[in-house]
Amino acid sequence: MRVRLVVTFVLVALLSAVTATALAYRDARTAVLQRTQNTAVDDLRERVAAVAAGFDLPPDQRSLSRFAAEVSEGLGARIVVARHQDLTAVSDAYADTEGRITAELRAAVRAGDGTRFQRVEWRGEPYLVVGTPVTYADGDRRTSGLEVFAITDLRAERDDTEALLDSVREGIVPVVAVAALLALLAAGTVLRPVRKLGRATRELAAGDLGSRVAVRGHDELADLARTFNETAGALQSSDAELRAQEAKARRFVADVSHELRTPLAAMAMVATVLEEDADQLPPDAARAARTVGAETARLSRLVEDLMEISRFDAGAARLNASETDLADTVRASLALRGWTDRVTLDLPEGVRAVVDRRRVDVIVANLVGNALRHGAPPVTVTLAVVRAGGGGAPGVGEGGERVVLEVADRGPGLPPEARERVFDRFYKADEARTRTTATATATGPAATATGPAAPDGGSAPDGGPGPGGGPGPGAGLDGGQGSGLGMAIALENARLHGGTIEVEAQRPRGGAAFTLVLPLRRMDGEGEE
Repeated sequence: MRVRLVVTFVLVALLSAVTATALAYRDARTAVLQRTQNTAVDDLRERVAAVAAGFDLPPDQRSLSRFAAEVSEGLGARIVVARHQDLTAVSDAYADTEGRITAELRAAVRAGDGTRFQRVEWRGEPYLVVGTPVTYADGDRRTSGLEVFAITDLRAERDDTEALLDSVREGIVPVVAVAALLALLAAGTVLRPVRKLGRATRELAAGDLGSRVAVRGHDELADLARTFNETAGALQSSDAELRAQEAKARRFVADVSHELRTPLAAMAMVATVLEEDADQLPPDAARAARTVGAETARLSRLVEDLMEISRFDAGAARLNASETDLADTVRASLALRGWTDRVTLDLPEGVRAVVDRRRVDVIVANLVGNALRHGAPPVTVTLAVVRAGGGGAPGVGEGGERVVLEVADRGPGLPPEARERVFDRFYKADEARTRTTATATATGPAATATGPAAPDGGSAPDGGPGPGGGPGPGAGLDGGQGSGLGMAIALENARLHGGTIEVEAQRPRGGAAFTLVLPLRRMDGEGEE
């Protein structure tokens, strides 16, 4: 914008200077020529009148030459030509006058219409030719046949006007320089507030809601700065209010989840006793006992997941990282849930990385459980290390090695609209699934409320016991067997490791694929990263 403003100023100044120069040159040239013409005409008239008073007609060649010489003496450097019928006399015998006195001027003078003049170019030089007829002194003003022409050199006038043009032309340069300087000053005055406003806008967009602009003056820019400050203030107030409400909501969820853990633990124990004796109860009572047990386990998982997701929202989740064999971690996670025979594994040995084993277990449980429930066999789990430039793995960039764990199935895949929302909380890819389906399948192996502990003693995702005997977080993906928070928790755990989870919704061979990508970190020789 500064460049455009300066260029506009310079162009306007240049156009103005050129226009003024052209007008000044035209007026100066007209004035100089007009003065020269008037002087030449008046001098010729006066001199011819003075000399012709004692001149006898008709003249001979000698008397005509003397007449031309006497007229020229009073006109300075002008060349005088006198004509009478066939006789011609020139004051300067060496001057060539034929090319300077045109036929048009001779005809006009011969017609006796008074003094006439004409500017001509002869051999590239400008001249003024003035012609006048000599009339008798009687009252009828008859022409005597004597014609007088005076040739005036206009080179001095031409040089004067060209010198004036050169001086004006040389003045254009400082005019343009001054215009550019003024344009820079004006641009600084106008654009400085705009730059400050742009900087404040970028800071506001970057999250600095306290960014403000100093308001100076009472012009339009000051009004704009004042409006920006008011907008930023309103946005800051709204943000503070939303943050406060969000913090209250997180605290409320965490408090409610915490308060529910104790009664749910008691309900889980009662449900376990009822399920153990279900075979001795009447059919309806047995079905009710199993339903109560399944729903109690599901509610426990929901509470644990809510507490887990609230820790992520509050930024309180921390990694308990150690160097771990990832292949062993994946096998242990599948064996814990009885999925080893249902999954095809491609796990190379020796892939060790610094990770939180419990959180990796949560991710694996959710991805594999999702493929088993909603995909179709074979479900494959592939572990690989991708180096920079290895290509092909989602989320792998330049600069370092990455661990890539892919879970794929051969099912119908995800619909296009589900790909962007699969990690949303409580999102259901199939809205037609009902709670009846969830209840009916809750008695399978993945819903056993009394399963073994997690590999590292923590919570067991997807049905394993959590703290206090309840099920662990991360079981649910979309409201089926789990809580509907499982995929969201899996993604948060991946991000906590500095990685991500990518989705390939439709594969060429059918099915969907979820790919966990983590940076490969190892311990050094002293046991530190």
